[in-house]
Amino acid sequence: MKKITLLLLVAPISAVFAQNEPNETKSDSTKIQTLQEVQIVGSRNVKRTVVNSAVPIDIINVKDITTQSGKIEINELLQYLAPSFNANKQSGSDGADHVDPATLRGMGPDQTLVLINGKRRHQSSLVNLFGTRGRGNTGTDLNAIPATAIKRIEILRDGAAAQYGSDAIAGVINIVLNDNVDEFNGMITTGIFRNDADGDFLPGTPNTPGFRLDENGNGNSYGKDKNYDGFSVKAGANYGVKIGKNGGFANFTGEYLSKDKTLRPSFDFRKGFGDAEIKSYNLMANIQIPLSNKIDFYVFGGRNDRNTDAYAFTRNDGERVVESIYPGGYTPRITSKIIDNSAAFGFKAKAGDWKIDLSNAFGQNKFDYTIKGTINASLEDLSPTEFDAGGFSLTQNTTNLDFSRNFKSVLNGLNFAFGGEYRIEKYDITAGEEGSYATYDTNGVPITNPLTQSAPIDPISGNPRPGGSQGFPGFSPANEVSEDRTSAAAYVDAELDVSDEFLLGTALRYENYSDFGNTLNLKMAYKLKLCNNVSLRGSFSTGFRAPSLAQIYFNTSFTNFNASGASEVLLAANGSAVTEGFGIDKLKEEKSKNGSIGLTGKFGKFTATVDGYLINVSDRIVLTGYFDATALNLGVDSAQFFVNGVSTVTKGIDVVMSWRNTFGSSKLGATLIGNINDMQVTRVNNGTLDQETFFGAREVAFLKASAPNSKFGLNLNYERKWFDIGTAFTRFSKVTLVDYAGANNVYNAKIVTDLTLGFQVVKQVKLTVGSNNLFNVYPTKQDESGNTEAGGYWDAVQMGFNGAYYYTRLSFKF
Repeated sequence: MKKITLLLLVAPISAVFAQNEPNETKSDSTKIQTLQEVQIVGSRNVKRTVVNSAVPIDIINVKDITTQSGKIEINELLQYLAPSFNANKQSGSDGADHVDPATLRGMGPDQTLVLINGKRRHQSSLVNLFGTRGRGNTGTDLNAIPATAIKRIEILRDGAAAQYGSDAIAGVINIVLNDNVDEFNGMITTGIFRNDADGDFLPGTPNTPGFRLDENGNGNSYGKDKNYDGFSVKAGANYGVKIGKNGGFANFTGEYLSKDKTLRPSFDFRKGFGDAEIKSYNLMANIQIPLSNKIDFYVFGGRNDRNTDAYAFTRNDGERVVESIYPGGYTPRITSKIIDNSAAFGFKAKAGDWKIDLSNAFGQNKFDYTIKGTINASLEDLSPTEFDAGGFSLTQNTTNLDFSRNFKSVLNGLNFAFGGEYRIEKYDITAGEEGSYATYDTNGVPITNPLTQSAPIDPISGNPRPGGSQGFPGFSPANEVSEDRTSAAAYVDAELDVSDEFLLGTALRYENYSDFGNTLNLKMAYKLKLCNNVSLRGSFSTGFRAPSLAQIYFNTSFTNFNASGASEVLLAANGSAVTEGFGIDKLKEEKSKNGSIGLTGKFGKFTATVDGYLINVSDRIVLTGYFDATALNLGVDSAQFFVNGVSTVTKGIDVVMSWRNTFGSSKLGATLIGNINDMQVTRVNNGTLDQETFFGAREVAFLKASAPNSKFGLNLNYERKWFDIGTAFTRFSKVTLVDYAGANNVYNAKIVTDLTLGFQVVKQVKLTVGSNNLFNVYPTKQDESGNTEAGGYWDAVQMGFNGAYYYTRLSFKF
């Protein structure tokens, strides 16, 4: 909501943040995009410009960034461009290997709302498990949106549930699609990772010289050494055409991404430690057609097809290995097919001084698993080596009706908006084929009566052979779910320019959910001009986040692996007999209070913003640890569940300082972005259950590791005629995790250096070469205990564990 300086990221990796008066333009790589009546998150006032919002908003010019940076996915771009945005590539985390969890201000992935062209975007159907960032959370899959289709990204770093509803506790990310016409833009990027990891490793360590996992074998044999891996190719094209003579357009994007696996030093029980393989196909369209001088019709949407392939934990011996199929063991592969569809349409109209927007946005995310290089050990020699393990899907349909009007005669101007929203959500879990989940008896018949049937015995270990596909057991008919809910909301929003120096804004939103009741939330914000160059801004809001359908209904059984061995775990659905037996209440909404205060200044070529924030969240939904479940006689060792388990207080500071100047035909820019973040768990709602098991030190560490305690980036860029160079130095502070044995895994502060060189070959073609993590910096190597979550020598921390990445990009515009 409301008055202050917006931040514009526009240069190479250095991404110069700049403040700018409306309608100001620059050329080439320091181009500042013209902003007039655009959808600005945080304000429904179309007259609000880039210099008078009352809350911190970053604007990222994606078209420039994607032609001048080595980052190939949206999460990667934002990780290094936005002060408090953090994302991690995961490994050994089942579905999270395929969808990267991302956070804002250290909150959960599902506590940031994502919009496209101002309309609510659906979430992923995946809920994060194991030791991932955002453990127990769902989130929006930003990488399902092609970067080539994006004009700019607006990030509101402030609580906004009173304006936009659930999920906006930490802030809002609004993705604005391209609307250019008569212009063809395209690019081809290739890159590769250097794989000589930093550190001294014991002889025979998997994925060190002489012991690189053979990707064409059974996942337990070694192949040829490689100096580089993770080869990637990304190609994108965008073109727009005019429709009529009154501003109509149709803009289309196609994008393809192929990225090979990376493999890094690990332990015998996780020989496939590294990033997943990705094959992704994206289509996106953005269309607007004037129907009259007062009514416009618009439609936008797209489809992402993504196939991924990641290694699970290695089975070296014991009852999970059938030697006749996999001599010496095997490393199963979890592959997924993710299909993401979206379509939104609506009408914008003018009725006198009122503006009206009627819209409907549909989205669906489907996630299906196929487990390869595996077996169902209870079938012994007869077991297939590939299984359809089932999957899940989330469907969302949102209808909005919004009205707004600016009253110029009320003091210095009053903008008034109100409207309503109706949303339907549906969540499904689909069973896999029988062999993916069943345990078979000695006659090859699924066990339904343990008193009369028994599984085959492994002749070496003497233990019964387990059922289900190894690596990821399939969903059974007992896991199947088809549930839905509705929500209805009404809001009112006002901004008053009391004077040229003072702005006051407020919003009120009522929302009712069919499955847990209603909530009322308020937001107030202000901006006070202290002098010509300095302004004070601040806000206070209450907020909420509804439990996702996945958190309510997800249930499965799986094998948990660590250095001590394997155990069978039941993740029980909320409201089941298991959760009720442990005294777990029905899930309810998370509640928040969000306060911020900041200063902004503009002094000639130099601009600065400093914003402090305090976010208090109660009843946060988390995933518990493992409780002893042997007494349940369900064939599992442990049980866990989703609960409104903790309350947290997060406080921090965001800083952005930028300077830019022109010297003859040369242009120079410098930017410092930074975030200091501290989260504390103030309460654990464990009731009569053991607190350490319910949500102990290990789970607390994973929750806090969603963001480092600090992140600072110094970005420099220089341009002269046909040449530009950009450097970025990003420092991630220390992160501490807790391993399986209860010891601290400390990842010390590290600085990552990026470099990019751009050459304008001809007017229409540019060549860019560079490196991300130029000096091949790795996180702190852990000891030989093998107790890290991911089974390698590093956990997934913000800087990643893949080392240096070298790339070339050819971009063209006609």
